[in-house]
Amino acid sequence: MASAAKAKVKAKEPEPEEEEEEEEEKGEGESEQPKRMLLGFLSLKLAIIAGAAFLVLAGGGAAYFFLFRHHDEPKVTAVPGKPVVFVDLPEVLVNLSNTGTDRTQYLKVKIVLELPDQLMIAQIQPVMPRVMDAFQTYLRELRPSDLDGSAGLYRLKEELTRRVNASIAPGKINAVLFKEIVVQ
Repeated sequence: MASAAKAKVKAKEPEPEEEEEEEEEKGEGESEQPKRMLLGFLSLKLAIIAGAAFLVLAGGGAAYFFLFRHHDEPKVTAVPGKPVVFVDLPEVLVNLSNTGTDRTQYLKVKIVLELPDQLMIAQIQPVMPRVMDAFQTYLRELRPSDLDGSAGLYRLKEELTRRVNASIAPGKINAVLFKEIVVQ
């Protein structure tokens, strides 16, 4: 029995070679664990960086697509309108209506008519004396205070446009433009 007990004790006690192998396995296991943690940490870090890079690139692509790429929209082309035509009228010099002052004031005006098309010139030329008469009679009735400020000039422009349109009816001009206007 003693030999059996000794055999059990021997079985229980590891041999020195086995102990060294077990220590090496433990040492390898302990050194592998930090390596695995390090690799796991690096792969997690790499995955986060790759995900962030993907989001930045996807956001940039989406921004380009929505902000800069408009090939599908129909291009709006400017439709060239009819060119307007301008007609110079002779210079008009009239004395203004003065109430109670001895000093006479004069109005000198250079006017241009803005016409919608070239055909209107043929309509205006035959009635030009009537247009000039309408201008002369209206301008002689003006007082110097009627021409004060931009509102006075705007009213003058609108009234002259109305009078020209009445003279050339059924034709119609776009506007009366002032090249020069002097009150002395």
